[in-house]
Amino acid sequence: MKTILVIAAHPDDEVLGCGGTIARLTSEGSNVYTLILGEGVTSRDRKRDLAKRENEIAELKKQAENANRILGVKKVYTFDFPDNRFDSVPLLDIIKTIEETKDGLKPDIVFTHHIGDLNIDHQVTFKAVMAACRPTIDESVKEIYSFEIPSSTEWNAPSSLTYFMPDYFVDVNKSLDIKINALKEYEMELRDFPHPRSLRAVELNAKQWGVKMGFEAAEAFKTVRIRT
Repeated sequence: MKTILVIAAHPDDEVLGCGGTIARLTSEGSNVYTLILGEGVTSRDRKRDLAKRENEIAELKKQAENANRILGVKKVYTFDFPDNRFDSVPLLDIIKTIEETKDGLKPDIVFTHHIGDLNIDHQVTFKAVMAACRPTIDESVKEIYSFEIPSSTEWNAPSSLTYFMPDYFVDVNKSLDIKINALKEYEMELRDFPHPRSLRAVELNAKQWGVKMGFEAAEAFKTVRIRT
C-alpha cells in the first residue's frame, strides 16, 4: 500500500492537476493526503487584506475539504501563505512547512506543480518540494511527478525550460466523473467555457490526453525523480 502526498499551491490545484489520479489511487487502496500551501483569493485585491477576505478564505477551506473527501483523500493540510505572493515569503519557511507534514506522513510518492508554470506560486512550490524531498539516504519519497494546471501551465511563454513535456500518463476514464464532481465543490474558482478552468474544458483536456495515449481519458505528468 502506497502513501501519496499531493502538494499544491492553492485550493483547487490538487483537483485540477491530478484529481482523477487521486480518485483512482484511493479506490485502489492507496493512502492519499493533500497539502495546500496558500490561502487563495487575497490576490484579487491590490493589497493583501485578510480581514476583508476572511469569510471567503474560510469558505474555500470548506470547499477543499469537501472536494478532497469526494476524491477519497484521508486528510487535507491547509496553510495560509499569501496568494500569488509566495515570492514575498522566505523560501525556507515554505520548505519547513512541507518538511513538517512530509516527515509525519513518510510518503512514497509526491505529486506537485510543474516548474514552468506561469503562476509564481506554482514555481515556488516546485522549488520548495525539491528542497524538502532531497534524496538523502533516509528520505521516504522515492517518486516525484509534476502536473499541469489549466490556465497556468499552458499560458507561460514556451521554451525548453517552461514547456510541459509529460512522460507519464494515468488512465482516469473510470475516475474522471469523480474529478469533475470534486471540482464542482470549488464554486469560487470555476470559470465559464471556453476558459481552461471550466468543467467542460477540464473534461476535454482529459479526453485529449486520453486520445493521445489510447485511453478514453487520461491525466499527464512529468517525471521529476524516481529512486529504486
